[in-house]
Amino acid sequence: MRSPWSGRTAPAGPDRLALGRTVRVALFIACFNDTFFPATGRAAVEVLERVGCSVSFPEQQTCCGQLHLNTGYPEEAARLAHRQLRVLEQAEVVVTPSASCAGTMREHYPRLVGEVPPVHEFCSFLVDVLGVEDVGARFPHSVAYHPTCHSLRALRIGDAPLRLLRNVRDIELLELAEADSCCGFGGSFAVKNADTSTAMLTDKVRHILNSGAEVCTAADNSCLMHIGGGLARQRAGARTMHVAEILAAA
Repeated sequence: MRSPWSGRTAPAGPDRLALGRTVRVALFIACFNDTFFPATGRAAVEVLERVGCSVSFPEQQTCCGQLHLNTGYPEEAARLAHRQLRVLEQAEVVVTPSASCAGTMREHYPRLVGEVPPVHEFCSFLVDVLGVEDVGARFPHSVAYHPTCHSLRALRIGDAPLRLLRNVRDIELLELAEADSCCGFGGSFAVKNADTSTAMLTDKVRHILNSGAEVCTAADNSCLMHIGGGLARQRAGARTMHVAEILAAA
């Protein structure tokens, strides 16, 4: 059976959603979050429900295929993409707290399988689709925002995360030097090019510590895991949190 958005090459925009009603959201949590950072998924659900969305979790979801695609297995990635489309075919809109997974689906699915689900990165969905910038959060800590490569260069979500963070009560949002530089993770890049990855991470950690932030946040836990490891080795007390977890704080 062909999906209801067969052949679509771009996700639904704001004009496709009737925002005067409850928006039905299918949460794609991403296998990385599901395995290592389940609190991010719970936070995303809390925020989405707080702003009036009805959230479902398609339990048959698995990997989007990014790992296989990035390591040279396009046929295996295509099989996962086809499966992902079947699992999400009834979704009105798909939201994920993983910019890298959203970027994979939007950038590569048209080439791999000729379709793309109506997927949005979490922060971009709130700001650009729902028009929400204040989710009623309170987070009395100093925070530096790291724009991940996929959110910045692939999805081009712009300042959507910052617009949300600026409306968090009692937050101290600090400027991060060279914020748009890569943290050095890049999935398998960190394994295959360990020395280069470590040098990039060292620069990123230095800028975070120099900012004086208690927390480094981003729209991708993969980058935050890499950064968090570097911060932990410095024993400087700074930590990492996904944007969704900050927005869920009340």
